[in-house]
Amino acid sequence: MDEPIRSLRFLLLFLLLPSLSLQREDQRLKLSTVDLNALKAIKASLTDIPGSAFFSTWDFASTDPCSSFSGLTCSLISSSLRVTVLSLGTGLSGSHGLAGSLSSSLFQLTELTQLLLFPGLVTGPIPLQLCRLSNLRVISLTENRLTGPVPSCFSAFSNLHTLDLSYNQLTGSIPPGLTRLPRLKVLILASNSLSGELPDVSTQLLHLDLKWNRLNGQLPSLPSSLRYLSLSRNTMWGPLNGLGSLSELVYLDLSMNQFDGPIPAPLFRPTLSSLLLQRNNLSGGVLLAGPTTPLSYGEGSIVDLSHNFLTGELSAVLIGVESLFLNNNRLIGRVPEEYVKSVYRGGTKTLYLQHNYLNGFRLEPGAALPDTASLCLSYNCMVPPSAGVKACPASAGSQISRPEWQCSMFYKGRS
Repeated sequence: MDEPIRSLRFLLLFLLLPSLSLQREDQRLKLSTVDLNALKAIKASLTDIPGSAFFSTWDFASTDPCSSFSGLTCSLISSSLRVTVLSLGTGLSGSHGLAGSLSSSLFQLTELTQLLLFPGLVTGPIPLQLCRLSNLRVISLTENRLTGPVPSCFSAFSNLHTLDLSYNQLTGSIPPGLTRLPRLKVLILASNSLSGELPDVSTQLLHLDLKWNRLNGQLPSLPSSLRYLSLSRNTMWGPLNGLGSLSELVYLDLSMNQFDGPIPAPLFRPTLSSLLLQRNNLSGGVLLAGPTTPLSYGEGSIVDLSHNFLTGELSAVLIGVESLFLNNNRLIGRVPEEYVKSVYRGGTKTLYLQHNYLNGFRLEPGAALPDTASLCLSYNCMVPPSAGVKACPASAGSQISRPEWQCSMFYKGRS
């Protein structure tokens, strides 16, 4: 009997060995002491704004912070658990975020690949010690009150894919090396107080958003890979040369700058469904430079060329744009019938042509515009139909037509 029992015990021990081994492995795999101490310092420098409960799960008596701490993702690296993703704050609509400052101890999280700070009231500069984290692929520190410059040492992050520092109070210029990072695809520095010129962009960026800053100078060299480009509300100037070669663009916003000269004809294409160039100094008969037949702009498309110095007659190039703003220019002649039909069909829901020198717009007698249509034709060289003024914004003013002397002077000498 002893032999069978001995054999059974051996068999049970053999079957239990993997389980015992895993238990010992689980007990051995604890969060790195270095990372744990870094997290303690990070928590000490930040606090929940009333209404936020992000740090409620950060109990340092826990035996497994990787599973219990909010915002933490860990990975097994060299037989130790290391923090690879740190999300500070929840980002949920009901959360008020965090206050305080970013701890320099972040640099101790040497395996960190993603660092995210959700909207809150975090102040102070971006710690330069972050530059030691060579594995970072994503840095997103948005909608707080961070001050100081964009660290120039970020230009050494060869693995960086996304950098989003938008909606803070950052100052200084954009580090030139930042726009040359080989793997960078998304660069968002919008709504800060950055100044100086935009450096040449040699990396194959997909998304570049620098709106609401104090950037000046002309457009630099830009990559053909760009799909989203926003430089709105800066003080940039000069021609739009080079933009015509950006064939992948689907969104372009250069509004509220001081750009001048003609609009490159290749920008008038349906694949560029958002073209926002309003409030610049653009000029020329650019609307005649595109194709002579209507393009297939689709739902959600918007073209805003208002408040410029565009001249000439309106061509068919923009027929079918859902929201079309050409007001406050120097356009002349009759509005092509195709635009009228597009409004009636519902393809064009907003057509603003006020404050030009147009002298004709033919509505079908007795026909009613769709309820969804917003049409404004006031202050041109004609008496617009009643349907052409009732949807005008307050900025269009109360005058229905231009004074005759203005139209006479403007058309004088024109064939």
